[in-house]
Amino acid sequence: MIKKSIRLFVVSLVFLTTACKKESISDKITDADMKAIQEQNVIAGKLSKVAFDKEIHDFGTINEGQIVETQFLVKNVGDADLLIYEAKGSCGCTVPEPPKDPIKPGESAPIKVSFDSKGKPGAQEKTVTIKTNTPNGFEIFKIKANVTPLAGIPASTK
Repeated sequence: MIKKSIRLFVVSLVFLTTACKKESISDKITDADMKAIQEQNVIAGKLSKVAFDKEIHDFGTINEGQIVETQFLVKNVGDADLLIYEAKGSCGCTVPEPPKDPIKPGESAPIKVSFDSKGKPGAQEKTVTIKTNTPNGFEIFKIKANVTPLAGIPASTK
């Protein structure tokens, strides 16, 4: 009787901890899963393909310490669902927020990107890499900014 109660408690605990969290497909896909998906799509003659509304966003001149944001619109111009299962900036100051759900053929979704210019005086160029189920397996786009150093602190002493 005690074993059944413990088992029921454990099952209930697992259910409660996972039931409230909305998981998306990107939370569950591994590199091996993505490779299998790509191979199945190739066999079926269907591929996802990405088109961006822009490949570089220039924030222009900003002040050091500013956090600026933009978004890139990614469109699936292929004939299979586009899956984005990971997105990384080239440094911790660049944070992308990709869509978590598949993008259907012909549809678009935004990828929000923020850049924290704290401690980054001068000309900056950062990349964002997204892992996808496109033939390459990844796509890259960039952000740029010219960061004006904080007043009174020379850029060389930071």
